[in-house]
Amino acid sequence: MIRTDTAVIGGGAAGLMAAITAAGSGASTLVIEHMDRVARKLPSTGNGKCNYTNALQGVSFYRGEDPAFVMPVFAQFGLPETLAFFQELGIRPKERNGYYYPSSGQASSIPEVLCMEARYRKVSIVTSCVIRHIRKRRDGFEILTDGAAYFAKTVIFATGLLAAPKTGSDGSAFPLIASLGHHFVEVVPALVQLETGQKILKGAAGVRTEASLTLQIPPGEDVADVFPERGELQLTEYGISGIPVFQISRYAARALAQKKQVSVEINFAPWALKEELYELIGQRFGRYARGKTSAEAMTGLFDRKLNAVLLKEAGIGGSFPAEKVGAAQRRKLCAKIRHLRVEIVNTKGFSSAQACAGGVDTAELYAGTMESRLLPGLYFAGEVVDIDGACGGYNLQWAWSSGYVAGRHAALRACGKPDPGSGQKYNDLQKKKAGET
Repeated sequence: MIRTDTAVIGGGAAGLMAAITAAGSGASTLVIEHMDRVARKLPSTGNGKCNYTNALQGVSFYRGEDPAFVMPVFAQFGLPETLAFFQELGIRPKERNGYYYPSSGQASSIPEVLCMEARYRKVSIVTSCVIRHIRKRRDGFEILTDGAAYFAKTVIFATGLLAAPKTGSDGSAFPLIASLGHHFVEVVPALVQLETGQKILKGAAGVRTEASLTLQIPPGEDVADVFPERGELQLTEYGISGIPVFQISRYAARALAQKKQVSVEINFAPWALKEELYELIGQRFGRYARGKTSAEAMTGLFDRKLNAVLLKEAGIGGSFPAEKVGAAQRRKLCAKIRHLRVEIVNTKGFSSAQACAGGVDTAELYAGTMESRLLPGLYFAGEVVDIDGACGGYNLQWAWSSGYVAGRHAALRACGKPDPGSGQKYNDLQKKKAGET
C-alpha cells in the first residue's frame, strides 16, 4: 500500500491548487485523477482565454443554500492572494472591465504553470486511475483504485460535479462521497443556455443584441437580488444564450427541477424609458414614415430579423404602410419590444453548462477550513461544494480560494502541526468576523 500525507481526488483547478498548497505546507501529496490528464476543463474556459478571476468580489457574486459560507474562505485567500500567486507562477495579468486574463491570451497558460508548480513541489500525480472504494480508518483513509491501494492521513475531494462531463466532471465521485456520510443539494446546470417552448424567436436565430432579462418564477422563489440582467443576448434556434442568460440560468434550472413554470421577459430597449420608446416609434411610424412600409420604418432600430419578429408579435404586417399604423398598435409594438415574454422549458443540459449549482451540503462543512463536520481529516474544494459563482471568473476564484484553504488545513492536520483553523468554534467565529467586514 502506497502511503501519503494528503490525497487529492480530482486534478482540476481546485484540486491542483489544493495539492500545490498542501505540498507547500509540508505534506507529501498525491493527486488521483480518473482522466488521462489533469486540468482538462481549464483550457476551454473564457472562450479559450481563461478569465481566472474578477476585480469585483463579494458574497453577492456567489450562490448556494448558504452563500455566506464563502466569506471565511476568501478571508484567507481572496483576490489579492490569487493575483500574487499566479504572478509568482509567471502569469502576467491582463485586466479588461474587471475581468482578469493571462496576458498571453491563452487559457492553456494557467494549467501549464499549475502543473509546473506541482512538479516543483514534488506532487505525485496519477492519471487514468479510477477509485473503487474509500474507507475511513482510525488514523486516515484507505483508497482502493483499479491500479493500486493508497493510504492517506487526509483526503480532499475536488472532483467537480456534472458540468462538461467529457472533461471529467461526470459524477462518478458522488457514490464515494455519499459512502462517507455526506449529502448533496440537488445538482442542476448553471451558466448554461435556456430552451424556449414557443417558436417566437426562431425567425431571429443568430441575432445578437443588447437586452435586459427578467426571470419570472411563481411567488416564493427569491431571485430579486440578481435580476434583471443586462448584456448581449444571443437568439438561437432553440432559445436564448449569452452572458445575461447564463447569469439567470441556475435559478431557472432549479425552478425547472422543482416542476415550476419558468419564463423570461425580454426588454430589447433597456436604453429607453417607456415613453421615450413610444416617442421614438411614433416618429418612425409618423413624420419620418415618408411612404415607408412598417418593416422599412423599423430599419436601423434592431436587426432586420428581430424587427420582423417584433412586428409579427404586435400584429403589424411588414408590408403595411407605416403611417397607417394607429396609436394602439404602436403601443402594442412598444410593449413587445420592452416586455416580450418567452416560456422556458429546459436548459441545454450539463454537457453545455460551464458550472453547476448544488453539491455537497455546506451545513456539513466547516467554513474556515473546508473540513467535514462528519469525518475529521476529510476536506472538500471547488465545484463539488454547494457554492457556484456568477459568470465572470467567479467559479475559478472559488476553486483557487477553497483549494488553498482545504490544502493548507489538510496538510497541517496530516503533518501534526498546530492549526488555528481547527474546530467548529474557530470556523464559526471566522464566518462571523468575515460577515462584519
